Amino acid sequence: MVNSDNKKRFMEQTIRKYFEGCNESSYDKMVSCFVKDAVHYFPPDMYDGPWIGADKIANGWIEAVKNIGSYWTIDNIIVDPEMDQAVIEWTHFKTKLGVTLRGAEWYLFDKHCGLIKELWAYYASPQNKQLKKLEIKGMDYIGRGFPNSPPDGQR
Repeated sequence: MVNSDNKKRFMEQTIRKYFEGCNESSYDKMVSCFVKDAVHYFPPDMYDGPWIGADKIANGWIEAVKNIGSYWTIDNIIVDPEMDQAVIEWTHFKTKLGVTLRGAEWYLFDKHCGLIKELWAYYASPQNKQLKKLEIKGMDYIGRGFPNSPPDGQR
């Protein structure tokens, strides 16, 4: 049996590697985090989702970086190796649009290979085109230490 601490560490590293791949527009890095037929679910009317397949997921985020200047941070992460699941909170900076979107994702990992097989995206609010900050109303993001802008050089 795999050590629970090692499995937990691997799961967290996989999610972090996926986000690094997104920010770097690294197809290979992103694809290496998923089973081939992985599914990324989105809220209604978002990104023509769901995206089915590691290839579609990677290419979708490469396009987002190119077209809207996407940059993501992982703000919180909880991993449950016994359930093969994890949940994160993230911030998505759409730098070319001046938009900040907050949300969370639920991850399901394949029990056999340990890679991501599904992720379900939840957004803090509908993507109202008039809003520049899509966050949970009343949340003190700055006071809690969440980023308020992408790192220097990512704008």
